[in-house]
Amino acid sequence: MAKRTILIIDDEVSFAEMVKLNLEDTEDYEVRTEYKGADGVKTALEFDPDLILLDIMLPDKDGFDVLKDLKENEKTKAIPIIMLTALKSDPVKFKAATLYAEEFMVKPVTVKMLVEKIEEVLDRRIVEKMKRDEPKN
Repeated sequence: MAKRTILIIDDEVSFAEMVKLNLEDTEDYEVRTEYKGADGVKTALEFDPDLILLDIMLPDKDGFDVLKDLKENEKTKAIPIIMLTALKSDPVKFKAATLYAEEFMVKPVTVKMLVEKIEEVLDRRIVEKMKRDEPKN
């Protein structure tokens, strides 16, 4: 089975690298990291990941602006995105949902929790695609 590709866009270098190393240790994922929103959008276009982990608070662009850019681009709009943040208010979660983030997780998260959520989102996408591809009677 081919490795699933993950793009992490998070300005907390130690967090991003720790997640990257832990995901790659499973040998199920190929992971790239970016620490600025604009770089993340560019890498998403080039790398075409299966899933993106996106922080909200980034140094150059708000994560919501990055999410909006990704969802407005034909090449990246279908990529599922899990928003990660230390912000845990309902308005923040609501905004993420209205901009079509697939999921929303509040830091700190364990690697186990993150892997479970990644698998849940990717498996859900596979099931949705299978349903769309079923022959219509």
